[in-house]
Amino acid sequence: MQVDRSGVLFSAGSTWLLLLFSTLSIRVTGVGGTHQSIPPSVVKLWASAFGGEMKSISAKYSGSQLLQKKYKEFERAVRVEEIDGLRLVKRLAENMEEMFHKKAQAMTRLVEAAEEAHLQHEEDPNLQYEYFNAVLINEVDEEGNSVELGGEFILQPNDHFNNLSVNLNLSVVQVPTNMYNKDSAIVNGVYWSEALNKVFVDNFERDPSLIWQYFGSAKGFFRQYPGIKWKPDEHGVIAFDCRNRKWYIQAATSPKDVVILVDVSGSMKGLRLTIARQTVSSILDTLGDDDFFNIIAYNEELHYVEPCLNGTLVQADVTNKDHFREHLDKLFAQGIGMLDIALTEAFNLLSDFNETGRGSECSQAIMLVTDGAVDTYDAIFAKYNWPERKVRIFPYLIGRESAFAENLKWMACANKGYFTQISTLADVQENVMEYLHVLSRPKVIDREHDTVWTEAYIDSTLEDGQGPVLMTTVAMPVFSTKNETRNRGILLGVVGTDVPVSELLKTIPKYKLGIHGYAFAITNNGYILTHPDLRPLYGDGKKRRKPNYSSVDLSEVEWEDKEDTLRNAMVNRKTGTFSMEVKKSVDKGKRVLILHNDYYYTDIKGTPFSLGVALSRGHGKFFFRGNVTVEEGLHDLEHPDVALADEWTYCNTDEHPEHRYLSQIEAIKLYLSGHEPHLYCDKELIQEVLFDAVVTAPLEAYWTSLVLNKSENSDKGVEIAYLGTRTGLSRINLFVVPDELTSKDFLTAEDREGVFNADHFPLWYKRAAEQVPGTFVYSLPFNTGSENKSVVLASTAIQLLDERKSPIAAAVGIQMKLEFFQKKFWTASRQCAALDGKCSISCDDENINCYLIDNNGFILVAEDYTLTGNFFGEAEGAVMNKLLQMGSFKRVTLYDYQALCWVYSESSDSGRTLLDPYFAFFSAVKWILTELVIFLVEFNLYSWWYSDLTAKAQRTGRTMQVPCDTEYPAFISERTIKENTGNIDCDGCVKSFVIQQIPSSNLFMVVVDNKCDCSMFEPITMDPIEIMYNESLKCERLKMQKDRRRPDTCHPFHPEENSMECGGAVNLTQSLATTLLCLLVVLLPR
Repeated sequence: MQVDRSGVLFSAGSTWLLLLFSTLSIRVTGVGGTHQSIPPSVVKLWASAFGGEMKSISAKYSGSQLLQKKYKEFERAVRVEEIDGLRLVKRLAENMEEMFHKKAQAMTRLVEAAEEAHLQHEEDPNLQYEYFNAVLINEVDEEGNSVELGGEFILQPNDHFNNLSVNLNLSVVQVPTNMYNKDSAIVNGVYWSEALNKVFVDNFERDPSLIWQYFGSAKGFFRQYPGIKWKPDEHGVIAFDCRNRKWYIQAATSPKDVVILVDVSGSMKGLRLTIARQTVSSILDTLGDDDFFNIIAYNEELHYVEPCLNGTLVQADVTNKDHFREHLDKLFAQGIGMLDIALTEAFNLLSDFNETGRGSECSQAIMLVTDGAVDTYDAIFAKYNWPERKVRIFPYLIGRESAFAENLKWMACANKGYFTQISTLADVQENVMEYLHVLSRPKVIDREHDTVWTEAYIDSTLEDGQGPVLMTTVAMPVFSTKNETRNRGILLGVVGTDVPVSELLKTIPKYKLGIHGYAFAITNNGYILTHPDLRPLYGDGKKRRKPNYSSVDLSEVEWEDKEDTLRNAMVNRKTGTFSMEVKKSVDKGKRVLILHNDYYYTDIKGTPFSLGVALSRGHGKFFFRGNVTVEEGLHDLEHPDVALADEWTYCNTDEHPEHRYLSQIEAIKLYLSGHEPHLYCDKELIQEVLFDAVVTAPLEAYWTSLVLNKSENSDKGVEIAYLGTRTGLSRINLFVVPDELTSKDFLTAEDREGVFNADHFPLWYKRAAEQVPGTFVYSLPFNTGSENKSVVLASTAIQLLDERKSPIAAAVGIQMKLEFFQKKFWTASRQCAALDGKCSISCDDENINCYLIDNNGFILVAEDYTLTGNFFGEAEGAVMNKLLQMGSFKRVTLYDYQALCWVYSESSDSGRTLLDPYFAFFSAVKWILTELVIFLVEFNLYSWWYSDLTAKAQRTGRTMQVPCDTEYPAFISERTIKENTGNIDCDGCVKSFVIQQIPSSNLFMVVVDNKCDCSMFEPITMDPIEIMYNESLKCERLKMQKDRRRPDTCHPFHPEENSMECGGAVNLTQSLATTLLCLLVVLLPR
C-alpha cells in the first residue's frame, strides 16, 4: 500500500480532523470484520517529528550542508571523467608485472651465484666447518660458553620485518630435527652456499621491498636471509623441511599425474599398515595444484580409496588431499596381494585419463607402497610402458624384511624410477622425497631455470597487526653444472623469496576504483591470490588459518557468475569485460548491498596470474579532478585533524630505508619540495588529496565553533563528527574528551570495516553512497561486539553534482550515544495533535509495542532494551513474515563457500598421533623391541604397545570446525514503499501493525499491537544453514573439474638421463648399543 510520501507536520486543526476521520473509519470497518486499532496518521506524526529532529541534529553536527556547499563552490573548476576500466586494468597489470619481474631478477642472481659456488667447490667428506645454526645461535652451555654451531650472532629489531630481531648482514642455516647437523653432505653444502650471503645483501640493497630470501638445499638444510633465531616447538622439535614446501616442489619438478597403489593384503597388518598410511600421506604432501592423483588399495581385488572416483584422477588441491586422507584411516589388511591386477589398472587409468586432456599432460608416475612383490611383472611393463617408459615406477618397501627388495628395485630401475625401503615411521618423510629428485632430472639436464609462483599461503612469522600475512613465493631451481654429473641431473636446491599480497595491493590506486570497486587476482587454477572477500583466517583474538584457505576458487566469492564466464576467461589469460548484478554482504554478513558490477580483466605477463578490476555502475564509474595550488593544499593538509588512509600508497616509503620512518603526509611534503628525487609518489592522487584538503578545511573551524558553544550539545549526546573523501583523507572532531567516549573502537585500526583499507572504503561511507542524496544512514556498529551496543552512527554522502552520474565526493557522519538517540525517539512518540491533549494512542500503552528498525531489519530502539541490535524477525516473527509478504521487505539469499561448521568428531586422535613422524617414532621403537623379544611373532605384543599409545585418545570425542558451505538470508527494505499497515490472524485473534518510514533516513517506525498470542509463527532468524550434499552430489562435486591452464613448461624425461641411479635397500643392521638406547627411551616415560 503506497500512500502520501510528504513528511510535513500537520497543523493542530487538520490533524484533529484527520484523527476524527480515522476513528470513525476504524469503527465502521470494524463492523465489516477487519481490525485496525493503530491510527497510521499518528504513527506518521511520530515518524515525522523524530525524523525532523534527527536530521537537524545529524546535519548540524556533521557539517554536511556546509561541505556540500563547499564542493558546489568548486563545481566549475572540477572535471568529471568516466573511468576506462580496460585501460585501467592493463596499466595495473603492467605495474604488477614490473614488480614481479624485479623479484624474479633477484632470484636469477641467486641462482647464478649458487651454481658458480658449487662448480668451484670440491666435495670433502672430512670437511669441518662452523656455521651459524638457526636454532643454536646465541645459545650457551652451563659454563657460559657458546655451544657448537652457535656463537654470537648480532640481532636487531627491524621495522621492515615487523620488528623481528634480524641480522641484515648474514644468513642462518636451519637443519630439520631428524637430520644430523654435522653430516658431511650438509656441511659441504653449507660451506659452498656461504657465497649467497653477499648476493642476499646486494639484492636487498637493490630492492628494499624484499623480505625473506632463502635457499632450500636438496640435502635438507635451509639457508635464510636475513638471519633470525629459530625456536623449537613445545616438544623441542622443528618439523620444517624446505623440501616438503610447495615452492620447492613446484620449482624442482614438472606437473605430474600420479596413481598411488597401496598393498592391503594380510601381511600388511599392524604397524606396516600404519607406516603405509603415513607414506601415502607424505606423498600427498608433495603434490600441488598442478598435479593429479588417485589412490587404489589392492589385495586379491582393487579398492579405490574413494569409490566415487573409480577410473579417474582428481586435482591435488588441499580439499581433495584432505578428503583422501580421511579415507586412509578406513583401510584394513586382509587377503592376498595381487600386484599384477593393480599395475594393470594403474597403467590403464593413466593412459585413459591422459587422453581426456584434463590432467597435467606432463610427467606420469605410479607409487607402489607394499611389503613385497613375488615377481618383477616385466610382461606388464613390456605391454604398457616399454620402450618409451613414460610412466615412472617408485616402489616403497614397507618393513624390515628385504626378501623382495630386489624385485622392487628392478621395477624402479627398469622404469626410470627409484626404490626405497621404509622400516619405521621416522624414515617416511626423507625416503618419500627421493622421488622428487628423480623427477627433477630432465629439468636439470635441460638447464631450464623455470620461474614458478605459488598460490597464496600464510606466513605466521610476519604479522601485520591483523594476524599472519598472506604471501606468494617466487622460486627457481639450482642445478649442478659440473660436466661429470650432467647425465645424473643433480638438483642442488631451490632459491625463493616471499612477496606479501599486501605489496600487490600497494600498486592498486583504490581512489580510481570507486567506493565499491576492487581489484583481484587469481592463479592459473582459478584460485584466489587476492580478493577483498577472501577470508583465510578465523577465530577471535589469535587468528588461525582455515584448512583450505589456499584453494578458494574465484567462483566461490563471485558466486553470482553461475556459468563461470568471468573465471574461465581469466584462467585462460584473456583480456576483456563482463557484467553482472552482485549481492555484496557487508557488516559481518548481516547486511547486503545489491550492485551492478562491470568487470575488466587481463593477464599479468611473466606470471601464472590474471588480474581483474570490478567497478560498480553509477557513481562508481566516474572520477573527478580538482585543482588547487600546492601552497594552499599543503597548508590545509597539515591540520592536526587530518589523516590519510594508512594502507593507501600516496608515496612509496618502502623503496628506500631512509623513507620508512616518514608518515604519508611527511612524504608528500618532501616530494612536493622537490629535494628528494628518489621518493616515488602518485602525482595524480596527491593533487586530488590536496584539493580535498582545501575543500574540507572549513569543517575544522565549523566543528570547533560547535565545541566552544557551551549551550550546544549540553547533554553530550553527540560525541564525534567525522568525514572521509574519495582520496582516503579523513577528518575527526571530538565533541567530548576522549575519556568520556561511550565507544572508543570506532575509527580505530582495529575497526577494519570502519576505516579506509587497501581494498575497501569504510562501511559507513559505502552504505551512505547507496542512499538517496540528503538521506542519513543510521546504524548500530556490529563490529564493536554484541556487548557494546552503546552508540549510533549516522552518515550521509556528499555528491559533487546534482546528476545521476555524479561521483560521490565525500561522506560525513556523527557518532552519538544510543541513550541520547533513544530518548529522542521516545519523546517524539509521545506527541499527538488532540486538542484536549489526550492522545488516543501512545508507545507507553501496555497493549502496543513500538520499534525503530533500519532498512536491513535491525532494531535500534525497543521497549525491551535487550532487543537492541537484534533482527526484528526474532522479536516479531509474525509481523516480519507479513512485511515480507506485502513487499515492504525482501529476503536476499546469500552463500558462503568459505564457512566453517562445528561437527562432533567421534574418531580419536590416535591415527593422527601415529602419523606424526616424531611422536610416532616411539611406536616404531616399541615394534622393534617387540620383534626382538618374541622372535618375529608379530602382532600380539605389538597390539599391547599400540593400544597403550592410543586407548586414551580413543575414549574421547571432540567438537571441531570443518570447512562447509552455508546459505543465509539478508533482508532489505523496498525503497518505493514508505508506509504500510497489516493484520495477522493468530488463531482468531487479529494482530495489527503499522510501519512508517522515518523521513530523510533509512529507518522505519513499527508499531505493533501485542494483545494477540502469535507464538504459532516461528521467529525469522538470520542463522546460516549448512548446505548438505547427498552422496551422489558429493561424488559429482569431487569429479567436477573446472577450467584450468597448465604451466607453460613441462620436462617429463630426457634421453641423456641416467636411469640406473634408482635407489637401494636401507641398511637395517642394529647395533647392541642402539637397541639398548631405544629400550631406555621407551621405558623411561612408562
